Amino acid sequence: MRYRLAAFADEAAADLTGQIKAMRENDIELLEIRGVDGENIDSISAAKAKHIRNMLDEAGLGVWSLGSPYGKIGIGGSFAPHLDSFKRSLEIAYILGAEHIRLFSFYGTSDIEPVLERLNAFAEAAEGSGIVLCHENEKGIYGDKADKCLEIHKALPQLRAVFDPANFIQCGQDTKEAWEMLSPYVEYMHIKDALPDGSVVPAGKGAGELPYLLAHYKGEVLTVEPHLSVFEGFDKLESEQKTQMPFTYPDSRTAFTAAVNALKELTGGIGNG
Repeated sequence: MRYRLAAFADEAAADLTGQIKAMRENDIELLEIRGVDGENIDSISAAKAKHIRNMLDEAGLGVWSLGSPYGKIGIGGSFAPHLDSFKRSLEIAYILGAEHIRLFSFYGTSDIEPVLERLNAFAEAAEGSGIVLCHENEKGIYGDKADKCLEIHKALPQLRAVFDPANFIQCGQDTKEAWEMLSPYVEYMHIKDALPDGSVVPAGKGAGELPYLLAHYKGEVLTVEPHLSVFEGFDKLESEQKTQMPFTYPDSRTAFTAAVNALKELTGGIGNG
């Protein structure tokens, strides 16, 4: 009952009004903001950010992190415009009241040096801002497995970790092993589970060892990232067919709620205690 709950609410609705409704229906107080009204967080204007902040304030909600795409590009691509966009995002984070920015460690290289050079450029740009930069393990980037993530955090200790169990499973990485290596650097977790074949399922239903991870997690905030399967014809299926598709949902809102409820089942509820 000690957790505060955040969510990628764009998985419930594309528009901010729908996201706010989904958050309030599921007792979620924080948003990990990624997309709003068809715009990614890296491209919204300061005016749009102020509008979002006003709507969230009126609803009694806050922003935990910018779920940004920074570092989710090829290492050989042009970095200067990417860095400039990141610098603008620091203003957006300030306007929204976010104290974290999620980022990645680039595609297309097994060489850590250019990765560290670019990640350090992000860190230098954010220095003094009060914003905590958090690296997420993601399939296909340099830091996809635990050993690579550990290299990054040892070299750049100011960079914290977002621990995503499903992403590790999709890379063939044991999550308990990853936790033992990375737990000193973990700032928060993305709650997403997966089967050994990589299929995303509700928390506790896959191979991510979510009960173990939550028992050892010392952080305050958990971000729900559903990524569950939606099948538009689900309601028309016979009951036997539905039984054979236990983690498929008729719409995004239902999938979002299922993901939140799965986490609450594991934790005994979410609270501020």
